[in-house]
Amino acid sequence: MGEALVLFALLGWWLLARRLPEFVLPAPMAVAARLTDLFVDTGFLGHTIASVWRVVASVILAVLIGGVLAAVAWRWPLLQGIVHERIKPFLNSFPSIGWAILAAIWFPPEDFAVVFVQVLILTPFCLINISEGLRAIDGEMVEMARSFTRATFRRIRLVGLPLLAPYLMSAVRISYGIGWKIALVSEVLGAPSGLGYVMVRAQTSADMPTFLAVCLAIVIFYIAGERIVIVPLERRLRVSFAGART
Repeated sequence: MGEALVLFALLGWWLLARRLPEFVLPAPMAVAARLTDLFVDTGFLGHTIASVWRVVASVILAVLIGGVLAAVAWRWPLLQGIVHERIKPFLNSFPSIGWAILAAIWFPPEDFAVVFVQVLILTPFCLINISEGLRAIDGEMVEMARSFTRATFRRIRLVGLPLLAPYLMSAVRISYGIGWKIALVSEVLGAPSGLGYVMVRAQTSADMPTFLAVCLAIVIFYIAGERIVIVPLERRLRVSFAGART
């Protein structure tokens, strides 16, 4: 059923493209050819790789920063007001385009500016998810782990992380999806490379095949990253979580 829907959409796209000029709606084959270039042509491949590593690096950093802030507030209740009543509302409400503009003013147009924007936008999502996970941890499980060993890192590895696994993977999944959405905005304003930069060039030259190819490439990257990396990792952590509970 899903394949039939895709074929129907492609047929409708092709029929509509025959009635419109290419700079408004190019044919599917023209977009497919440019999409192939993004993965093969050296001129486009560098931009593709730049965007991919920026998103991955931003997700990892956001999960780490959000996790540290959540752990600090959970471990020392006196700091909960600072983390959850000051830092979290500020990061949650500050507009994404505001971070992108500030990064363009503060930093030279390079990788750091793009990662800076994405990390600040993604961190509150990670903070919220991991904080909920820490609140849901069974206190009796923690006490049992403490009675078996005094090694903090061993307790975290064998008990804490498996219990937090669903919340950690939720933070990763959300951050990965949002990261691709905001990657283009941050690259448009603060990078001389990447898929966002390619989209700006395509827009200024009315190159609609390239513009649509970049959009489809992002969809492909998201689906591939979720199915190849996130879902298997989530399944493996779920097994660890079940083992920790037993």
